[in-house]
Amino acid sequence: MTDSESIEIRRKRVLYRANHRGTQEMDILIGGFVADGLKGFDAAMLDRLEALMDEEETDLQAWIMGQQTVPETVDRALIDAIRNHKIAKAGA
Repeated sequence: MTDSESIEIRRKRVLYRANHRGTQEMDILIGGFVADGLKGFDAAMLDRLEALMDEEETDLQAWIMGQQTVPETVDRALIDAIRNHKIAKAGA
């Protein structure tokens, strides 16, 4: 398997996970972000997304929705990117 094949497999896996979060709200928030940026995601970004999606669903939703402060140990920049993506899509 080549590097380009393995990154494509990882992209598909991340997209599937992002679209099957367990709640429709999270499917839309995270799934939409991943679907729109997937082709440009490199291995490092996939690592970041996979780590973020390992967080508890309720915590993740609260952080993205701004209902709880994002802990120092969580990728705040990625949370902000997902939130800003949703805001931009809502304004379009």
